[in-house]
Amino acid sequence: MSSPIMQRLKLEMFWPTFDPFLFCAFHDDRFPKGNGQLGPDASLAGRNIGQDFAGINNWRMYHGSKIPGFPAHPHRGFETVTIVNEGFVDHADSMGAAGRYGEGDTQWMTAGKGVQHSEMFPLVYDDQDNPLELFQIWLNLPAKDKMVEPHFAMLWNDDTPIAKVADAQGRTTQIKVVAGEYTTPNQEHITPVAPPPNSWAADARNEVAIWIIDLEPNAQWTMPAASAGLNRTVYFFEGDSAALEGETVQPKEALVLASDREVAFVNGEQKSRFLLLQGKPIDEPVQQHGPFVMNTRQELQQAFADFQRTQFGGWPWSDNDQTHGLEKKRFAKHADGTLEQPKP
Repeated sequence: MSSPIMQRLKLEMFWPTFDPFLFCAFHDDRFPKGNGQLGPDASLAGRNIGQDFAGINNWRMYHGSKIPGFPAHPHRGFETVTIVNEGFVDHADSMGAAGRYGEGDTQWMTAGKGVQHSEMFPLVYDDQDNPLELFQIWLNLPAKDKMVEPHFAMLWNDDTPIAKVADAQGRTTQIKVVAGEYTTPNQEHITPVAPPPNSWAADARNEVAIWIIDLEPNAQWTMPAASAGLNRTVYFFEGDSAALEGETVQPKEALVLASDREVAFVNGEQKSRFLLLQGKPIDEPVQQHGPFVMNTRQELQQAFADFQRTQFGGWPWSDNDQTHGLEKKRFAKHADGTLEQPKP
């Protein structure tokens, strides 16, 4: 039988994606101790402040000037799914919503008809380093939902289900299920927290899946088959080596898989980690310019005109790089004033 690996692609900072996904960035920054003001206790000399992506000393300021991250910027026409494996993100937006999340949490934001938000990376620890590891995934919206009301949801780490599957030798594979049901070998159904209501992922028929897969050294695990015709990609982002259906794969590879085939994973001598992105294609025209994703050039032009006219509600915060203080508590404050916190 032919290999289920249809294509192999190299991973850089921004990873190749396929409909319904638009973009995936992997941020892996070994930030130093904080300076007591949520910035790095280190010189910024030699960095291109405002556009620092060079990775000097294995960390970046991105578009931040004092605190790393992405100050206020607009979006329209798609969703952002931000999974923070390590470290923290401070969110603020033009709806008046805010939050600090991290340590395994996911924020799922539907930009819809338009929202501004900021995503800053506060260095909350002054007595130790502040490593950050996160994925930001852009999931498209179909034409019928591109102009829905903006919405954001928190999928706290403790509410995000994890399946643990042992092979015949007792070696474990862990599957963190952010989106898309996972069925274990003994037919246990692992169901994630529901995505936002207008998401392409909200309809189970679209078979959208976002899983983080961790294999112990030498572990064996079989990824179950899904329907034919989906776009299914696994990203090998940490480890030494592994084999998929007997074919050796290396870290920093994206592997495009046949969606209707089981795939046997056999890990190498070190722990390995993969991200899975899977979904039924929306199969509509895509016109993108920077932070706006629409179906036609005319709609893109309208998005720019609307933003210039309304600023998508303006910016209600004192700073474009808004942060939420020195306390290390995670929280979400929604636009209606509802305050949400993870379980203690």
